[in-house]
Amino acid sequence: MGTGLITVRRDPRLLPIGGFLRMTKINELPQILNVIRGDMSIVGPRPLVEKGVSAYPENIRNKIYESKPGITGIGSVIFRDEEMLLSNTKMDKTDYYNKMIMPYKGELEMWYHKNKSLTVDFWIIFLTAWAIINPKTKLPFKVFKALPKREM
Repeated sequence: MGTGLITVRRDPRLLPIGGFLRMTKINELPQILNVIRGDMSIVGPRPLVEKGVSAYPENIRNKIYESKPGITGIGSVIFRDEEMLLSNTKMDKTDYYNKMIMPYKGELEMWYHKNKSLTVDFWIIFLTAWAIINPKTKLPFKVFKALPKREM
């Protein structure tokens, strides 16, 4: 049932309340406990299961978790519409995720790794809230002009 580790819009595995929680990102709030315990930060690469991490190109996989995983990150902001992209692709969804989404997310995480600072983190927090309100926003590319370009 569904697409395995990949969640698409109107995924049959989600109850309506789960869809609402995912859409509004309320489901991320319990991770604040992980931040308080010191296991996560507010901003950083999103934690992934092993299968998700293995979709990153190897050079990125070796670098990505030199930062603590975060509740939000530049990949979360840019891919606010990931479920929609997966739902609308004509490609096999797993192939699309592994060949199109993950390499670009990896580039974004490498960008963050090279540019992380308190200022960048504050902007990412603001842009996360902004992307929840305005999912099709292009503001991250205006704020961070050196971000890798999104071609999908």
